[in-house]
Amino acid sequence: MNIELKNKFLYFQKYKLRCSVGKRGISIKKKEGDKKTPKGEFKFKYILYRKDRIFDLKTRLKKIVIKKRMGWCDDPNSNNYNKIINFPSKYSAEKLWKKENVYDIIIVIDYNLNPLIKNKGSAIFLHIAKRKYQPTNGCIAVSKKNIRLIANAINKKTKIKIH
Repeated sequence: MNIELKNKFLYFQKYKLRCSVGKRGISIKKKEGDKKTPKGEFKFKYILYRKDRIFDLKTRLKKIVIKKRMGWCDDPNSNNYNKIINFPSKYSAEKLWKKENVYDIIIVIDYNLNPLIKNKGSAIFLHIAKRKYQPTNGCIAVSKKNIRLIANAINKKTKIKIH
């Protein structure tokens, strides 16, 4: 089973799910901080989630609990670029433990992870959308109900094709 992203909708099985993408659209020439969603076909790596807010998450992917000091490095000068880190960090990183619910469930997309190319973009996730599906900084975002549906349906072989 694969997922297709076309015109701000995710298609898989019998579903058509509304989603938001990067503020500056979808691009084959993704760069760090450009607010674009990368174009292409990617697998899913694992799921990060807030154990204090998310109960009974069903998935065939590996699950990792988000801790208060966890972040994701977005600084190309760091050896931990595009990887999970712990705060404090002398390099720029995005906090994974947030007050709002957008990162309660994060499905990590296998973009620029292996091989890793500095400045090609980091922290490309499928996560929970903000109200009214506001654009993201490059991620794909869906409703909380739909991210649970996706998490339950995918496995390590599932690919997402972004047009």
